[in-house]
Amino acid sequence: MPWLLQPISGASGHHLAPWAAWHGRSMVLAWGLLLPLGALAARFFKIMPGQDWPRQLDHKAWWHTHRALQYLGALAMTLGLWLAWGHADGQGAAARAHRWLGWGLCIAGWLQVAGGLLRGSKGGPTDAQLRGDHYDMTRWRIGFERLHKSLGWLAIVLAAATIVLGLGIADAPRWMAVVLAAWWTAFGSAFIALQRRGRCIDTYQAIWGPDISHPGNRQASVGWGVRRYTASTWQARSGPN
Repeated sequence: MPWLLQPISGASGHHLAPWAAWHGRSMVLAWGLLLPLGALAARFFKIMPGQDWPRQLDHKAWWHTHRALQYLGALAMTLGLWLAWGHADGQGAAARAHRWLGWGLCIAGWLQVAGGLLRGSKGGPTDAQLRGDHYDMTRWRIGFERLHKSLGWLAIVLAAATIVLGLGIADAPRWMAVVLAAWWTAFGSAFIALQRRGRCIDTYQAIWGPDISHPGNRQASVGWGVRRYTASTWQARSGPN
């Protein structure tokens, strides 16, 4: 226990200004917890466990979860930036790298929110109008999905590095580094396990099913590792949905 309570450097004491402490807490909450969990929900839970797909389509639990976590994460991120505004003037390569990476992450976070608002219309048989950017998989929608997915996951990877730099700059207690290392290990393990189980399901199919009459099913899916299923191959999958 004494070892865990010591700063990372092994110094005898740990002193941090209140703004810096709350800046770190806000950013870890945003980029270490809320935003990664929101991305995980969107990637792997478009078809929920127990859902009778494709007879039951467009289960919106993943969407509401993703949107709530990303909005909360963006708010926590913005608060963290505000707390550091005018204070983060530390020198050294690590401090400069942390500052620039932090700005890049904030810009990426705001762009993700803006992109979500500008993703285009939905359309489809259950919408007010059949034609829509998503249902027809227009160039606008394809561009949105490519940018939103790639920028989001790149930002999460860079966030882990930025948090590590922040812990070192603040000379945080060792227990914080241990807890965060355990969390990122668990997150990475869950990502790999869900990906191997084929849980990264095409959003289009999750919403409208696998019928080839839907125009988006006649186009290639967008994103790395995205799976498509027929009704029979989905039912034949081993284990629970």
